[in-house]
Parts: sequence; structure tokens; C-alpha cells
Amino acid sequence: MPESFCRPEPSLIPIKPPQCPKCQGRMMLSRIEHNPGGEVVRIFDCSQCAYVQKLLIEYPASARPDGRLA
Repeated sequence: MPESFCRPEPSLIPIKPPQCPKCQGRMMLSRIEHNPGGEVVRIFDCSQCAYVQKLLIEYPASARPDGRLA
């Protein structure tokens, strides 16, 4: 009998935090914001120099965290 696998919600997939472009330190994910258009913004803060970086994540319609279709 085939084994079934559950695909995790895209917002729960672990990601490698980026390096700070100013001081090369490791940035930490501080918050996640959901935009009305279905995009997700991940906001990273550098604990060494206080630099803030925002990454826009666009999911395909079938994988959007809010379940909406475009």
C-alpha cells in the first residue's frame, strides 16, 4: 500500500536566514506579514548592526497560505 505524505504549509517550511549585507552577521526572522494580494513578507533583523531586510515571497495560487486563488 502506498504511503501518503502531507506537504507542509509553505509558510512553515524552514528557510536559511540571510547574512546581513552591512556587517555579514546572521540575521534573524523577526516577523511575517501577509499582503492582501497573497504574497508574504518575511522581515529579518540583524542583531549586530540593527539592519532590517524585507523579503517578498510569492506563492503559486495553489500553494498560498490563505488558500485563495488568484
